[in-house]
Amino acid sequence: MTSQAVKIGICGLGTVGSGTFNVLSRNAEAISARAQANVEIALVGARRDNPACDLGDTPVSRDIFEVARDPQVQVLVELIGGTGVARELVEEALANGKHVVTANKALIAEFGNELFALAQQNNVVIRYEAAVAGGIPIIKALREGLAGNRIEWLAGIINGTGNFILSEMRDKGRDFADVLAEAQALGYAEADPTFDVEGVDAAHKLVILASLAFGMPLQFSSVYTEGITRLTPDDVEYAEELGYRIKHLGVAKQSDRGVELRVHPTLIPEARLLANVNGVKNAVLVEGDAVGPTLYYGAGAGAEPTASAVVADIVDLAREISVGQNCRVPALGFAADKLRDLPILPMQEVVTPWYLRMEAEDRPGVLSSITAIFSEHGISIEALIQKAPAAGETRVPLIMLTNAAAQGNMDEAVATIEALDSVSGEVARIRVEALDG
Repeated sequence: MTSQAVKIGICGLGTVGSGTFNVLSRNAEAISARAQANVEIALVGARRDNPACDLGDTPVSRDIFEVARDPQVQVLVELIGGTGVARELVEEALANGKHVVTANKALIAEFGNELFALAQQNNVVIRYEAAVAGGIPIIKALREGLAGNRIEWLAGIINGTGNFILSEMRDKGRDFADVLAEAQALGYAEADPTFDVEGVDAAHKLVILASLAFGMPLQFSSVYTEGITRLTPDDVEYAEELGYRIKHLGVAKQSDRGVELRVHPTLIPEARLLANVNGVKNAVLVEGDAVGPTLYYGAGAGAEPTASAVVADIVDLAREISVGQNCRVPALGFAADKLRDLPILPMQEVVTPWYLRMEAEDRPGVLSSITAIFSEHGISIEALIQKAPAAGETRVPLIMLTNAAAQGNMDEAVATIEALDSVSGEVARIRVEALDG
């Protein structure tokens, strides 16, 4: 082990920042042994202290930019979040020749291309393992462990809040709004839960995973995003009756036609491992041409699970600093000039099976008119559930599973069906993924 210490500066003492400080302090001996250098916290930048960690005699600045300017700091750890001040902080740190570790998925997804280029100009690197799936080492798996594979596709439960809500809806038959309120009370969801329940958080993470998997620049604006707010307990129950479970997935697939980047509710066969990931846990399933399917499961958030990933990146950088840069891996697993300009497949051309739910008149000829419309658009019905009408009701729920169909064809068929006098309201639609390669 080198006698010279590698000095880091932590910016932000929130949940993850305090967790990172505690893990670094508690496991200092093991961390230094793995890094082949003593890892020391030289400075903390935070507007306020956090009682969750005891800073002792560690120097603290209320100006986080002081950390980016401090000449003794070699690695700046950005844990303040957001894309405004955080971006300015990271840019200043890189310009001052400091390596950066961040847990900020929005920053990487939206501005990673520019930040990686700035890091390369200044001969430093950005590490971001904690930006996706908390403590699960999925970034290292894609960038290093699966480097010998062509990644065919990946699918992940990468937002714990949404998974908690869907798990509660399934297990207890509760409404979305009711479970969301509990998730907020438990601290799983923010006061404004939009990023979680509308899929924005998952989209940030998906674009990072896709860039690593396929060797392409980050393209957050190209991700199709659909949330879970319109799901009902009936949809969850009908999916179970058909042998499926509903999960909010991020899906990235590579084919000769282009790359699919999509986040949306999905029916998964109940026997699949991914269908049995419950609560706030995350999981990512990756299909490689050589290794086949591999599943990565664990805590997707929380102070110390996320800190685990942050500290792993710190150890990597400390090792590079202490023993040289020969083991440095490019940020996206590919040299910058080797990234591929892959086309993004329009959602209208994405092909999946579908779950459909509609309210229709309970009289002869209605079902045949609906199936005829599907047939005209090249869509066949694989399974059908028709419930008996409630007392005094003339309409019944129709639940269908279709064969694989392009979204464009399905859009046209559904628009025609919704225009029928015999069908009430909108047709609920959820994509189906077999996840069997």
